[in-house]
Amino acid sequence: MTNLSFGDYFISKVIFVQILVMSKILVVGACGQIGIELVLELRKLYGTHTVLASDIKDNCPEAIIDGPYITLDIMDKSKLETIVENNNVKQVYLLAALLSATAESKPRFAWKLNMEGLFNVLELAKSKKINKIFWPSSIAVFGSNSPMDQTPQHTVMEPSTVYGISKLAGERWCEYYHNKYDVDVRSIRYPGLISYKSAPGGGTTDYAVDIFVKAVSHDEYTCYLSAESKLPMMYMSDAIRATIEIMEAPSDSIKIRSSYNLAGISFNPKELADEIQKKRADFKIKYQPDFRQAIADSWPNSIDDSCAQKDWNWKNESKLKDLVSKMLIGLSRDKEEV
Repeated sequence: MTNLSFGDYFISKVIFVQILVMSKILVVGACGQIGIELVLELRKLYGTHTVLASDIKDNCPEAIIDGPYITLDIMDKSKLETIVENNNVKQVYLLAALLSATAESKPRFAWKLNMEGLFNVLELAKSKKINKIFWPSSIAVFGSNSPMDQTPQHTVMEPSTVYGISKLAGERWCEYYHNKYDVDVRSIRYPGLISYKSAPGGGTTDYAVDIFVKAVSHDEYTCYLSAESKLPMMYMSDAIRATIEIMEAPSDSIKIRSSYNLAGISFNPKELADEIQKKRADFKIKYQPDFRQAIADSWPNSIDDSCAQKDWNWKNESKLKDLVSKMLIGLSRDKEEV
């Protein structure tokens, strides 16, 4: 190894920092439920103008308007490549997708969007135009034949929804591109995500956000799942933290290149409503299950995420009581009422 003088070392360090500052992070699907909060956190960590937000929408959400925003259809490979090259993008967080309930009404479009967008980004990484990819999978990859309690990392996966089928296929392609082309792609299987900062995007677990909106406005909530439909959930701040932690982990610690199980809190609508009623005694709920009930019935009750804990030190933090308090405070027009 060649010994560097102090001056040479200083110059090389400055060049390294300049390269780091000049490179950009691209978040695709930045207007969605996850995207807005991820952009905010990434900008806090790496600088406002280092993180490019993009979505198919023409107008940028007010929450992220302080930084760069680009209109992008992720299926437009040519425009994606131009954005990456012109902005020296080295990391891509690919969040654009049609979620479970919405995808059932548009199955062919959902498959096209969910798969073609992933291929476009994987191909850019294959050609070394980007260095690292985050792509989210979901508990939707599991099916009714998967173990329902403490669903393990490696098990039977027979999804019954378009969303789940596309996510399972995506997991296999991510692993393939890593093994075949050394693409650094990282993924976690999100449970249901709960946030007050942005509207949900058409998922089966969205009841766990809608219920708070009704509670704060003193309206009765009609739940489209049965009272006992237990599902894995997670407060959004924990999901964002997990997303960034897996991307910051050393490459050799990421042992699974399909997607990691991620666990948060498991509860059913009745348990959630009971906890809300401790804060809002006047809150009322009734149950009228619809087509989303069948989707929920095919998903796990709880998740085993021991692989994520072991490989990159993941740990969930929020409990149900804390989640309810944060959601009611965040959504309340008058914080003192909570």
